[in-house]
Amino acid sequence: MAVPTVSRALGDAPDISMATKEKVHRIAREIGYVPNRAGVRLRTGKTNVISIVLSTQHEMMNISARLISAVASGLRGTLYHLNMTPFFPGDDPMKPIRYIVETASADAVIFNQIQPDDPRVAYLLENGFPFATHGRSNRAAEHAYYDFDNHAFARIGMERLAARNRKRVLLLAPPLAQTYAGAIVDGARESAAMAGMECILAEGVCSDSDIVVIGDYVADLVSRDPRIDGLLVGSPTATMAAIAGFERAGRTIGRDFDVAAKDAIQFLRLLRDEIMIVEEDMDKAGEFLAQAAIQAARAPGQPPMQFLDIPADNGFMTAAE
Repeated sequence: MAVPTVSRALGDAPDISMATKEKVHRIAREIGYVPNRAGVRLRTGKTNVISIVLSTQHEMMNISARLISAVASGLRGTLYHLNMTPFFPGDDPMKPIRYIVETASADAVIFNQIQPDDPRVAYLLENGFPFATHGRSNRAAEHAYYDFDNHAFARIGMERLAARNRKRVLLLAPPLAQTYAGAIVDGARESAAMAGMECILAEGVCSDSDIVVIGDYVADLVSRDPRIDGLLVGSPTATMAAIAGFERAGRTIGRDFDVAAKDAIQFLRLLRDEIMIVEEDMDKAGEFLAQAAIQAARAPGQPPMQFLDIPADNGFMTAAE
């Protein structure tokens, strides 16, 4: 085969037959061929890199690891490699985004912890740099995203707690600056009002807080307010810490209180059978974001890939159910 044919087959060019592409890729694997990334960048201006920007906050690390694995799986078999770019608690979250754009060290970027008026989204749109978000901003119509319907999660969770005859529910929300926190708070309060329940929003603590802080807060609050008989929380780590706080206050799950929670790492079912759980599919999220980032990089003129994962009304099943 001619060198240009091999090159175009490796680049998945549309005018090369599938049989030729498969043959070229097979031989490339057999001989251990790896493109020289520096050479590719010089010739094409592309890096064949997707960068995922994630916080190093300890309470987020389990979910972050699951998301990294899923995005990597979504890039498997493509020309793209995955780089993880961290930012630390207290740092300016714009810093890693600016670095990637200014150094052109990736063809597209994926990030989470989205705010309604997210400055990262505005910056990337203004600079025409491809990206995809895990979560939605107020400008979601303009960019690629994958999101979980957290308003529906909170609504259904409160409905399930109401069905257990719970009247006063503690809501341990995410950081209120993030978009999905507002969705959870609104969904919980609306559902509570319809069911004649009380929704108590935790103050001074959130689902991303240190687990010791969460446990101490819940134990103290429940001791002072014994009427609290329900818990709604969207983080597996925070759920475990909050349940420990209830139990330190002498409360028994399934008898004195019930829990509706979201799990993204498939861990809560191992903790207590009584927890009502809806599972957020991080594998599906990561693989979609990988493909959305690739499309944003390769075909910026096409409509951005967008997906909203809506939990079913029959969600929040316990292990026994």
